[in-house]
Amino acid sequence: MLLSSDIWVGALIRRAELGGAFAAVARKGDPRAGAVLVKAVNRRAGTATLYSEATRGDGERVWMQPVKSDAEPELDAYIARAVRIDPDLWVVEIEDAEGRHFLVEAVEPS
Repeated sequence: MLLSSDIWVGALIRRAELGGAFAAVARKGDPRAGAVLVKAVNRRAGTATLYSEATRGDGERVWMQPVKSDAEPELDAYIARAVRIDPDLWVVEIEDAEGRHFLVEAVEPS
């Protein structure tokens, strides 16, 4: 990320809110350089998707799904493990009727 984590997270939350979703910081990490996980939840369908920033082999930064499950408890378990490994990690949760993530960066297909 070119922006500090706290500014980038604030912009993501604002985009989600402008799109009619509810978004919140579920866990604050390092304000300058903390990695970010984004959990997009579709309450109507009872599903969720987790996104994590990654770097492809060509050096391009993209978002990918570190867990292929759409079951929220499995995603929460992954998040808990990730936080134990990286205490500077941010977690943003977005609840949207369509399950949108509101990421403007490239997202790898699942």
